[in-house]
Amino acid sequence: MPDKVARMNRFVVISGCSGGGKSTLLDELARRGHATVAEPGRRIVEQELASHGSALPWADADAFARRAIDLALADRAAAEHLPGWVFFDRSAIDAAAALDHLSGGQGRHIDALPRYHDMVFLTPPWPEIYVTDRERRHGFDDAVAEYQRLVLAYPANGYDLSVLDKVAVGDRADFILATLAQSTSTAYRPIEL
Repeated sequence: MPDKVARMNRFVVISGCSGGGKSTLLDELARRGHATVAEPGRRIVEQELASHGSALPWADADAFARRAIDLALADRAAAEHLPGWVFFDRSAIDAAAALDHLSGGQGRHIDALPRYHDMVFLTPPWPEIYVTDRERRHGFDDAVAEYQRLVLAYPANGYDLSVLDKVAVGDRADFILATLAQSTSTAYRPIEL
């Protein structure tokens, strides 16, 4: 059982507001030698745009959310072999919360999803750095509404939240790594591979 706990606690989610600096933060953590997993939604949008598909948040949000859940679950399973901390740009919980919102509470049950580390780090709404682009077409108000749903969804499913300060990316990475180092003695045991 301890190995299962150790594996679960290695998977750290960075979630929060769209355009809040998650991808930049994951890039910084990767630069420091940590395993990272890119956001499922962005990858889906890129694939759908390239193939002229319709599983896009602005065309078929339900299909997009279902695909995001499946991709996030595949990402988590594929990360099992990676050593040390693995940082995820969003998780299956984000997509399940979106699907739940779209379906009026009839989405996939979040509590049936595999667990991640108990501490989830959130990037708050940060209008000064928010931009739209080819893959992110929704406005800032929609991003804030999504953030507010996540602030409720994660704790409702047994996760603790740490909202990151609006500071330089290096400072954010330092904070996350220091917070995880503090939890190492009680929540994280290295896996013998």
